[in-house]
Amino acid sequence: MTPSGILCARDVPLWEDAKAFLDVRNNDEHTLVAYGLARALLAEIPEAEESVVLPAILLHDVGWKRIPPDLLLDAIGRRPTRRDLVRDHEIFGVEIAREILERHHPAGVDIAAVLAIIDGHDTTNEARSIDDAVMKDADKGWRCTPHGMRIIAGWYGWSRAELIDMLETVSNPRMLTPAGRALAEGLTAAVKAELLLPHYLDVDIDA
Repeated sequence: MTPSGILCARDVPLWEDAKAFLDVRNNDEHTLVAYGLARALLAEIPEAEESVVLPAILLHDVGWKRIPPDLLLDAIGRRPTRRDLVRDHEIFGVEIAREILERHHPAGVDIAAVLAIIDGHDTTNEARSIDDAVMKDADKGWRCTPHGMRIIAGWYGWSRAELIDMLETVSNPRMLTPAGRALAEGLTAAVKAELLLPHYLDVDIDA
């Protein structure tokens, strides 16, 4: 499937401009998977504005491009030492996203509303609007996907069992919508069940 099969036609030009800012920390891959999750959540939460949520999830992490690469892993994880960089990437992200959005002026998109939920998407825990909640849930829900687990395990050398423990105790309880919580818990449960297959079957599973 090509990116155009994931993205709606309106957002393809935004993606083409955003790619140059998303080639760090697997953000290009993360963005496309999270965009797919956002579309799934929007189907369950019709009161959210698709024209706000989808451009926001597409552009939410462009600001990491301006953070020195050797500091990226200090900003995230179980024991981050540079949480200030998380706020910095939001500020830079708003600047870059504004340039991209104003360059294209996508039809029907409230640019100010998109920028408002990019700003603070990682440093505010509560939902400031239903659009903010859906965007946050799509972003965090990525951690529970097989893709997210593979990437995070590569960053930190964690096992899938360690990741599942983190998801069940820290990440999943912080999902902001019932649909987001169900998505995260369902994905996590599926991976956990896979890891437990050797208890019931004569199979080898890479934990």
